[in-house]
Amino acid sequence: MIKRIILFTATILLLFFMGYFLNTYLVEHNNTPLVFNLLHVYLFHAVASLIVYILVEFVLTIVPNETGYLYLALMLVKMGVFVLLFQESIFSETPLTKADKASLIVPLFLFLVTETIGVAKLLNNKLFQQNEAERKLN
Repeated sequence: MIKRIILFTATILLLFFMGYFLNTYLVEHNNTPLVFNLLHVYLFHAVASLIVYILVEFVLTIVPNETGYLYLALMLVKMGVFVLLFQESIFSETPLTKADKASLIVPLFLFLVTETIGVAKLLNNKLFQQNEAERKLN
């Protein structure tokens, strides 16, 4: 379990640094000012993905059949907290530019896909282990 968490953390950190610096380079290269702090957006998604994965990892050992529902609930909570924290930039009176929209959507999907792949592998691995244990009993 600890090994999987460390591997997932390393993956998230790698994606954080690569995504943030590439996004920052593209924004600065095009001289496009953003209405929000890009670092805060990437930090939020990286930390939230780590928290979700670690919670799923721990709950999987307690109630493995309900872990998928927990993941869906945590996804909704994560989106709600994101909107709550960044509501001033998202719902401002001035419309968001294409660069603003892209800089909000790219980290969202980058970390969402990574988190989903990590949780799916975790759930599939646990399901495989349960099936193997049942076969050995029969």
